[in-house]
Amino acid sequence: MKNLFMLVFSILLTGTLFVSCGTSKTLAEKEQEALLIKEKVESFDFRFNAKIALADGRTKFLNHSYNVSVSKDSVIAFLPFYGRMYSPPMDPSEIGIKFVSTDFEYKVTAGKRPGTWNVFIKTSDTDRTISLWMNVSDNGTAQLSVTDPNRSPVSFEGNIE
Repeated sequence: MKNLFMLVFSILLTGTLFVSCGTSKTLAEKEQEALLIKEKVESFDFRFNAKIALADGRTKFLNHSYNVSVSKDSVIAFLPFYGRMYSPPMDPSEIGIKFVSTDFEYKVTAGKRPGTWNVFIKTSDTDRTISLWMNVSDNGTAQLSVTDPNRSPVSFEGNIE
């Protein structure tokens, strides 16, 4: 009985190792992905997909397609908001962080660690100035912080597409 258990355990362990090794990326694939992320960030052509919202010490896992799309001529944000509002909107459908900006400041700098970039976006044509700070890693993960004068700050974690 003990030998049978050990045999089954060994087969399962070996199968798990083969599956996990088969899904990892090669060094060349990782370098190609890093180059693609760098090109997207530096050319103002990417989409941040939010997966987690962090506000007021709480974490919310997001199951909708919340995102920020950045291109040379526009920034489009569709994000939820969790936190305190200092001046709530009259229309309840405007509670989220939703805007389209065609007049904005965009700046990219190298991050503190190799393979990371800091992206700063500040809107000029929205009804209030909204600032987005994003830290992007070469593996495509990103953290986004949003500041709005009418609301408490909120952060998101997600990936670059």
